[in-house]
Amino acid sequence: MAASTPLERAPARLAGRRELWLKREDIHELGAFKWRGALPVVLALAEAGHTTIVTASTGNHGAAVAWACHEFGVTARVFAPVNGNETKLALIERLGADVRLAGADLDEAKEIARFSAGKAGLPFFEDGAEPLQYDAYAAIGDELLDQAGEPPAAVVVPIGNGALAGGIGTALAQRAPAVQRVGVVAKAMPVMADAFASGRAVTMSNGTTIADGLAVREPIPFAVHRLRDALDGVLRISEREIAAALVACHDAGLRVEPSAAAGFAALAQLAVDGPIVVIVTGRNFDEDVLARARSDLDSFPA
Repeated sequence: MAASTPLERAPARLAGRRELWLKREDIHELGAFKWRGALPVVLALAEAGHTTIVTASTGNHGAAVAWACHEFGVTARVFAPVNGNETKLALIERLGADVRLAGADLDEAKEIARFSAGKAGLPFFEDGAEPLQYDAYAAIGDELLDQAGEPPAAVVVPIGNGALAGGIGTALAQRAPAVQRVGVVAKAMPVMADAFASGRAVTMSNGTTIADGLAVREPIPFAVHRLRDALDGVLRISEREIAAALVACHDAGLRVEPSAAAGFAALAQLAVDGPIVVIVTGRNFDEDVLARARSDLDSFPA
């Protein structure tokens, strides 16, 4: 299990003139925040008598489910896209999961996983669709408010399926409604921003981003519903901005993955007076992506 994560001052090189704070969800042994949401769901399924749990993931969620399954003595079967992040897939396998590559992206892998689970009579754990996840992620919002003493001016949260932002934003809205709650998506895959704006689960046919944790084509309706009340707005960040922020974070000693770097890239669009907290979501990055960002930043779409 794990204790609460620290809230710490950002390196001066990264903060610039801002008062910038980091909620370090990347320091868990899995390198990402997903353990919080996986743990209660897997526990509930295990207590219900299930011995195998099926899920789909680009990496961090799959690792969290595998880790939680190991904690409770059940088997994780994780479907992942065939071109998934090799660093993250290797971690899932090391954690003992049955990894199955299927589909061109997360949404295709999810469809195949759901069908496979139904055919085998196994529970399908869809990341972002379980209310227990939102309650678990709300604890991050509660923690940072307790640690900060005084509420910050804004909290920035990268958005994948929306559960993290939905949980944190709900906690902040209840305890400190004056805090500006800002979500961040990849401009190349903006459906969660579109869904937030329209209030419905709009989809896109294809797309790609170096921030694989933000690579969503088909929003979960429950997540869209939760985000509407949890956030004040959603910012769209280009691939080039994410890549530049990735390099800046690493140069400042913060070894994050692109999905987490997106939160820092959003700061240029944020006009607030007072402390800002960025949720540092994960550190499981691809060395090749970082190397390309350093050597050929202009190769990323602006």
